[in-house]
Amino acid sequence: MYLRMLELEDAPLMLEWMHDESVTKNLRGDFQSKSIVEAENFIKMSMLDSENMHLAIASDEDEYMGTVSLKHIENGSAEFVITVRSEAMGRGYSWFGMEGIIKKAFDELGLESVYWCALRDNKRAVRFYDKHNFHEALDIPKKVLERYEGMDNLKWYSVLKGDVLDDRDEVAGCKVIHIKTIPTVDAGELSFFEGNRELPFEIKRIYYISKVPEGVRRGFHAHKKLRQMLFCPYGRIQLILENKHGREEIELSDPSIGVIIEEYTWREMLWLQKDSVLCVAASEYYDEEDYIRDYEEFKKYKI
Repeated sequence: MYLRMLELEDAPLMLEWMHDESVTKNLRGDFQSKSIVEAENFIKMSMLDSENMHLAIASDEDEYMGTVSLKHIENGSAEFVITVRSEAMGRGYSWFGMEGIIKKAFDELGLESVYWCALRDNKRAVRFYDKHNFHEALDIPKKVLERYEGMDNLKWYSVLKGDVLDDRDEVAGCKVIHIKTIPTVDAGELSFFEGNRELPFEIKRIYYISKVPEGVRRGFHAHKKLRQMLFCPYGRIQLILENKHGREEIELSDPSIGVIIEEYTWREMLWLQKDSVLCVAASEYYDEEDYIRDYEEFKKYKI
């Protein structure tokens, strides 16, 4: 997936989400009445707009999956807005678009802050932002709040230049580690870890999963005793973990980041980029009896 300029060919799929009530029910504006001509006019306008940045979130096959925007770019700040098609939800497109345009705000436009809001009743949006460690902002400028006059029950967020996105030390109670990495000038980096040192167990098996198409999910199991460390040396993979601490997700896209699973945990892996590689260091040799592959059985024993 990648970000690009909006194109007129995107208009039919843009109109699709505009007429999808499951997407628009918590958004401002009367999207249900929009026509294909209005969608095309918006795209044409975006090509000439110097006060706002509107980009398409596209799949590897260049299919339009949603729009991400920076609006009201002025005085070192901008308002972040994102909408994705229902087909793109839960597949990593929202986080990819958000992360990408915030980086553009700071690195390319030189902005100091980005802000946005969501209805508190929009559980899906609030859960998404809270999950990625964005905190409620209380110092939103009056000029910004005036644009939302008459709208109550809004939860505001902001991110400042220099903030690290999604810098967590755990996910669903599982430790997130920084794998030791040695950079070499003009010659890349070397990363390494050792069993019973960086990892809290002896490594008896290492395996990797590769050549997986974008959008494919794997995993769908838990282990009774096995302990593991998962990392992604190439590409982007969304790791979904569920245990007694709850259900959370984290994107693995940095070769120096790993997740250690030491307790009874259901895991799923979503390939956000084709040909991404998932590597696993395991504490035991392969044992089919250690697997729980039925989700209902997993929930029965989840404590």
